[in-house]
Amino acid sequence: MDRDAVMEFAMEHAMEMAFLFDSDGKILYANQTAREHLEYGDAERTWTMRDVFPAEFPEEGADPGGMSGMGDEVCEMVAYRGNRTCFPVKARLLTKEPGTYVCLAVDASRENFMEKRVAKAGQEMESAQKVKSEFVANVTHELRTPVNGILGNTRELIEMETSEEKKRLLRLVERGCNDMHAIINSILDFSKLEAGKFSLELREFNFRNMLDYVKSNHSNKITEKGLEFFVTISPEVPEVIIGDELRIVQILNNLLSNACKFTSVGKIMVEVVKTAQMGSRVELFFMVIDTGIGIEKTDQDKLFKSFSQVDASISRRFGGTGLGLNICKQLVELMDGNIRVESEKGKGSIFSFHIWVEVPGDGAADQQPQQAEIPTVSYTPHSLAEMEETQEIWQYGSPQNQKEIRQKLSKLILSVEMENWEKAEMFAETIKQLTREAPPEIKSVALRLKMAVQKGDYEKVTTQHEALVKLI
Repeated sequence: MDRDAVMEFAMEHAMEMAFLFDSDGKILYANQTAREHLEYGDAERTWTMRDVFPAEFPEEGADPGGMSGMGDEVCEMVAYRGNRTCFPVKARLLTKEPGTYVCLAVDASRENFMEKRVAKAGQEMESAQKVKSEFVANVTHELRTPVNGILGNTRELIEMETSEEKKRLLRLVERGCNDMHAIINSILDFSKLEAGKFSLELREFNFRNMLDYVKSNHSNKITEKGLEFFVTISPEVPEVIIGDELRIVQILNNLLSNACKFTSVGKIMVEVVKTAQMGSRVELFFMVIDTGIGIEKTDQDKLFKSFSQVDASISRRFGGTGLGLNICKQLVELMDGNIRVESEKGKGSIFSFHIWVEVPGDGAADQQPQQAEIPTVSYTPHSLAEMEETQEIWQYGSPQNQKEIRQKLSKLILSVEMENWEKAEMFAETIKQLTREAPPEIKSVALRLKMAVQKGDYEKVTTQHEALVKLI
């Protein structure tokens, strides 16, 4: 088979419509695809290109070489069938030889239909997202109003009330209102982030003052649990930076709240180091380290997903919506960074994240890019030793465990004597966790002790306290 025969066969059976025509627009040849689409059988020689493309083909006597779509350019046209119905095509024209032209066209009906479907789906999704965002904003606003009313009245009652027992109950209501506020704020932030309408508010602020503020917010609650709390900042970290102070504080608050929530013995540490500088931009690396309950490696991928917690018991025991870490992840990514976790069950966790911020004024004097290696998040020998010591505390029957239980029992009864029931409940929960591997009779007494504390029953607390002291 010669070359011309091969070309003719290929054109005849091509997926595209192919036309060969002269400078007058007379069709010299139309392949099988063109005949089927245009429905004029074998009578193509009685048709012209002006019949097929009346809107695009030039007037009689004009040179087709001046048409759009000539050469490699692909243009959209409308082709007419024999029954004068029409459909969109994408076509281009080629010069075969002087006075002879080739037109290749593809039916674009399906493509146009799919584009319209996609565009419509996009509009519907955008509309649904808008309705959802408005609904969330309205609902949270409506929720905030009664919560603020309850909170305001509760605080007034606390100041007026003289009974310590009633004050304790009112403080529980106040605490519930504050928790509700936190949940409402999380839902609003999540909704904005999901809708892509969240923007950072960059301004100049003193970084160390910000860390002092974060530390003061958590120091009392952490130390009340009998935990040590340390915050260290590398000297290389700039004094003043430009960034979204509110959102950095929000990330640290969330990580520290989780650390405090899931840590009953040991310590919590925050470390900040400078890891890179490129012109006026500085990369800061944060680590929040705790000696808490830890997380199984198989469960760590659930942490940063929306409405997800390691297991259902976490929500029942400690509360939370499962949104906090997902919001932290999205906020960190908005600051050109990422967040990660390394944890070991029963030893504790290290949450780390890095962000990019600006240094104002002369802080960017060194304009040469300086790139430091981002620290690999891992247990240092110092922190590993501390965490191993903490694990000894969790192992029921070990000397460290017995000592820790006795200390917490002493603090619990002291809190009860001072009628600080909230603090006593915190120690009761710690004792319950420290005895989770104990024999059933000890676990039962620890549970009854906690229930007595929650009810504020002084006589039952002292009874169960004495019973547990004898058993330990």
